[in-house]
Amino acid sequence: MSQRTRILIAVGILIVLIVAVLGLEALRRANSEPELAPGSIPITVDGKLVGGFVPDDLAELEQVSFVDDEEGKTQEGWMLRDVLLLHVGEDELEPETRIVVTSSSREKSVELSWAEVDDPANWVMFDLSGRGTLKLVSVLERLDVRDEWVQDVDQIEVVHD
Repeated sequence: MSQRTRILIAVGILIVLIVAVLGLEALRRANSEPELAPGSIPITVDGKLVGGFVPDDLAELEQVSFVDDEEGKTQEGWMLRDVLLLHVGEDELEPETRIVVTSSSREKSVELSWAEVDDPANWVMFDLSGRGTLKLVSVLERLDVRDEWVQDVDQIEVVHD
């Protein structure tokens, strides 16, 4: 075997090793869950973490507001729909897809359908509380008074049946 043949074989083996390492690394990254900043609110789809956010991340979204019927105060914040679409594709959300917003510190959660969240007339939105945490508010009958709001939200789950 000539010197040239040995060099070509060595270069070929080296190229195969590099491609294998790069392929394994890409596969590992594709299967790993995203890293969340401390204090982030995780968003899961069928139990798999797809992303998360802190209130500061919402600055890029359009702010909306409505006046609540109970106290006549303005609730201003970001639509849950827009927050979800930062991490979940709209094609993954069917009208009957369940959206569960939870506050573990308050031991409270609410389950909504994507159809309810997607309807702008329902005003399903996050408002920033005085403590800097997010609360879920809405004009929907089961979320239209202060006692029904989910305050100190710390998790959002998207569940397909």
